[in-house]
Amino acid sequence: MTEISSMVISHAKATVEEMEDAWQGEIEDILSQLSSHELVYECAVLKTCNRLEMYVVSPRGSSVLFHFAKSMGVSSRIVEFYDHEESLYHLLKLSCGLESMIIGEDQILGQIKDLFTFSRNAGTMGKILETAFSKAIQVGKRARTETNINRGSVSIASAAVDLADEMLKGLQGRNILVIGTGEMGTLVTRALSHRDMNVVYLANRTYEKAKVLADELGGEAVDFMSLDRYTQQADVIISATSAPHYVLKKATVERSLKNRSDNLLLIDIASPRDIDPEVEILPGVILRNIDNLRVINERNLQMRMEEAKKVETIIDEEYKMLINQYKRQKADALLSELYSQIYTLRKQEMDRAVNRLGTYHTIGDVECKVLDDLTRAIANKVLAEPTKVLRNAAEYNDEAFLDSACKLFNIKPYAKKEKENCK
Repeated sequence: MTEISSMVISHAKATVEEMEDAWQGEIEDILSQLSSHELVYECAVLKTCNRLEMYVVSPRGSSVLFHFAKSMGVSSRIVEFYDHEESLYHLLKLSCGLESMIIGEDQILGQIKDLFTFSRNAGTMGKILETAFSKAIQVGKRARTETNINRGSVSIASAAVDLADEMLKGLQGRNILVIGTGEMGTLVTRALSHRDMNVVYLANRTYEKAKVLADELGGEAVDFMSLDRYTQQADVIISATSAPHYVLKKATVERSLKNRSDNLLLIDIASPRDIDPEVEILPGVILRNIDNLRVINERNLQMRMEEAKKVETIIDEEYKMLINQYKRQKADALLSELYSQIYTLRKQEMDRAVNRLGTYHTIGDVECKVLDDLTRAIANKVLAEPTKVLRNAAEYNDEAFLDSACKLFNIKPYAKKEKENCK
């Protein structure tokens, strides 16, 4: 049976180090490897700072993903494998923010939208995955419109700001340095813009990007090459770049401690990490990373539990509709092929009859129209009962019956044709 299978590595079971080690390459590399597999007809990959998820449409999806996980060298302890229905339910929960470290966060919905666009443009997403991800995006929007699941601190970025506020007993009059002005750095800066601080320094390798964000949100853009100077002035440093190496090394932090009376709080929300973990041994330095944000999550969890229950009701309702949609698709795909076969035969036999009649007398447009209507009506009457029976079989998950129908009419399995259409 060809359905969706998925593999999930996330913060739920993996540490920051394990997430970093899970996959060092680009999403394109994973998609290329998966889509080149002869048993994978469709695929999509979601990669964020605290999750790596792979979705495949395959008759042996679990086996394909199991061997892929082995090739990655990750511990089986941190990997979860889901079958078709589990994958769909997980995806709906994911889009609503119920699987996130910070319950109800909005960022994941945007990331799923990006995945959807990227996979379609890459040609690895066909009808089966498109149905699932379209529904996930729709449900994610509905959950945020009809409930308060995303109220308050709802992202890693805002949780980092809350953590700084909590540890310093307020940010009033403080100097904050944000390193990185990409998606995460921008979210941090937005969260900080509502606080009463002395100044927010924004550092980025491309100064112009930092300047644009600083002008928009009221910060001060600084030259990345002058980072030493601003680490000395900062009370808090939040780092959120996409660099593949440490941005803040031990020596840099050590220099920033000279003539400092208060502790220096460092919050690393990058993946891979931006800050050398060795800095933690320096006196006067407090280092926190994504793992520490679980504390913020636990605090918010209680507040969001009631809203999460409302979201789960929405998910259950939409999940049933999605399952029924797939059932209809199974029957419709088979019926489409069956109708195509019958209509091809109808046209061939009608043309043959017209040619034979033409040997006896002239066949005009009226006669051709009568023959066309006649053969079309016969085909539709012949197909009416099989259509009803096949749709009923799909509704009740009678896979054996559908498979027998495919064999009886020599119809190729739906997903095999989708593989051709996706490439």
